Amino acid sequence: MSRYAGDAEAIRKLVREAEVHRDVFVDEELFQLEMEHLFANTWVYVGHDSQVANEGDFYTTTIGSQPVVMVRHTDGEVKVLLNRCPHKGVKIAGETCGNTGKVFRCPYHAWRFRTDGSLLSLPWTQGYDDTGFKDSPAAKGMTRVKNVHNYRGFVFARLNDEGPGFEEFFGDSLSSFDNMVDRSPAGKLQVAGGVLRYMHNCNWKMLVDNQTDTCHPMVAHESSAGTAKAMWQKAPEGTPKPMAVEIFVPFMSPYEDFDKMGIRVWENGHGHTGVHHSIHSDYSAIPGYFDQMTAAYGEERAKAILSEARHNTVYFPNIMIKGPIQLLRLFKPISANRTLVESWTFRLVDAPDLLLERTLMYNRLINAPTSVVGHDDLEMYERAQEGLHANGNEWVNMHRLFDPAELTQKNVITVGTNEWVMRNTYRAWAHYMTLDM
Repeated sequence: MSRYAGDAEAIRKLVREAEVHRDVFVDEELFQLEMEHLFANTWVYVGHDSQVANEGDFYTTTIGSQPVVMVRHTDGEVKVLLNRCPHKGVKIAGETCGNTGKVFRCPYHAWRFRTDGSLLSLPWTQGYDDTGFKDSPAAKGMTRVKNVHNYRGFVFARLNDEGPGFEEFFGDSLSSFDNMVDRSPAGKLQVAGGVLRYMHNCNWKMLVDNQTDTCHPMVAHESSAGTAKAMWQKAPEGTPKPMAVEIFVPFMSPYEDFDKMGIRVWENGHGHTGVHHSIHSDYSAIPGYFDQMTAAYGEERAKAILSEARHNTVYFPNIMIKGPIQLLRLFKPISANRTLVESWTFRLVDAPDLLLERTLMYNRLINAPTSVVGHDDLEMYERAQEGLHANGNEWVNMHRLFDPAELTQKNVITVGTNEWVMRNTYRAWAHYMTLDM
């Protein structure tokens, strides 16, 4: 048994005011407790409803280590079911996505279920008469996740019956989703351009930390984005700036610029970089786009939407979105030292295709397994995963701009190089790890 199992106080002691114990990243038994408690107590991103646009469409994924299937039911609603047959435990939906029609059929014994999970039929029913089967869990069908919330197309689920409500958990942080969706003249997004998957040999929380770490780009990415910037500076005067250069160069902004960008900290581990401006602020205008937005929202509202250029919004526990370029990254935990990163791109419905082109280019250049920037981060994560096994100092430091007064403050804006969001993340981690203990 884990030395932390059931010991809420021992888990809380792993998080100090500005330090986190290395076990939070390297201990496999603690990782299993995350799967059992943290990912069950919080609202976890499942997928986007455009992935299941039609009745019977399904998409399979995981919540923590739990296999689930998101499906469009016959009533038009999106359901989330545990992806196992109640008979022998076989995964019902074996493909990543598809259309199952009106029923799921188990490939082992042909039990059939409606797309809300309820049992429709099973073969050779005579064998179940007078056996007590009708009162068994299996008779209820596939287990349906009760707590599911579709927020403007983004589907979240909470596995535990008890816990914070959706609005309570996310609060004002939902404004980043609002801005991302409102950038569509139609107020609607669609998953487009596929997904990039990239395995990382590190703990999932290292990736979460990185999203609001504004003191690493000018260092870790000097060899990649720095090279692109140096090459661009040699271009003849008057050369049109390529889209790729617009994407690369802001990564090399100095500390002072990132400081001025600002960071917003919300409750429950959420926060974002780029309050006042960001690395996405100075992209070239897309011809015709502002006219479409003005027609849809009015000029004043259109300007307000497009002037909001938040960089990375982190949603605890494990996603990040970039509203200005319609991108979502999901950090899927595999083990204490393995994380599958999925990078999803979205189309702004009724907006110019050039916006999607920029989104896809950003994803390929920054997040793909074949990218140049992503490899910089991956090397740092893997070095950290190995280095944390060194004895003598068992604590990860997050003291930058720490002020004890922050412990009683909520929903604040601070300077852009503050590590407050990271500290906030681990306070939320300790809280939701022990919420049901």
